[in-house]
Amino acid sequence: MTEAIVALQEQLKARAQRRPKAVVFAGGKGTRLAPYTSILPKPLMPIGDRSILEVVLGQLAGCGITDVSLCVGYLSHLIEAVLENRTIDGVDITFVHEEEALGTAGPLRLVPGLGSTFVAMNGDVLTTLDYGALVRFHQRSGNLLTIATRDRPIKIDYGVLRLGDNGRTNKVESYAEKPEMTSTVSMGIYVLEPRALDYIPPTGLFDFPDLVQVLLQNDEAVGAYRYDGLWFDIGRRDDYEEAVSAWVQRAISDGGANPFSISNGKAH
Repeated sequence: MTEAIVALQEQLKARAQRRPKAVVFAGGKGTRLAPYTSILPKPLMPIGDRSILEVVLGQLAGCGITDVSLCVGYLSHLIEAVLENRTIDGVDITFVHEEEALGTAGPLRLVPGLGSTFVAMNGDVLTTLDYGALVRFHQRSGNLLTIATRDRPIKIDYGVLRLGDNGRTNKVESYAEKPEMTSTVSMGIYVLEPRALDYIPPTGLFDFPDLVQVLLQNDEAVGAYRYDGLWFDIGRRDDYEEAVSAWVQRAISDGGANPFSISNGKAH
């Protein structure tokens, strides 16, 4: 019996070790949400009865990702105070402190234990993306870095002219009043292999666009995971207000269930 228990414990330990770790960036000042973020860090902005960060951590746990490093800086004491007094589905949180601004990818150089495939994401993203499906796609694709993406309409607030000879003449060929364009944008969610960390310089600011550029320059595999489900960039005031509204509406229609439960939407 004792040997069976030991074997089971070893199996559970091995299974836990195979689960990817997550790094959540929660150190930014959130200037686009001022004045709210002058007293409250952006990841603690409320959505329903919880903060954005608590929703994100609960979603990660729901996908089997319970080993999470939180990179904190601005008003970090508030984030620590909130999370130290709450239990979130067995999530094991390690706080990584940024003493200075390091950009969106630079903090990865401070995070210990990134020896296997891991998720890295902004702490102000609300989505119904299945993180487990994203990781499986990444591993099947053989990418060094996979970026979760979403098609997003972008409205231009001006009348747009198309000039002749590809803009080389002054002849107007068409005019569109405040057109809307659709672009594929990063959702602020990534899956990386440890070797990607070799491309992050040891000091200074370094953002994810910088990392993507240097990987492409070195012919490394960078892929996109295209998703068409719910996604809000809470760093934008309009998105935050839409997310709050969506939470209320979906909570009512679902009888109080979590409006941002995983699996709504398609990936391709």
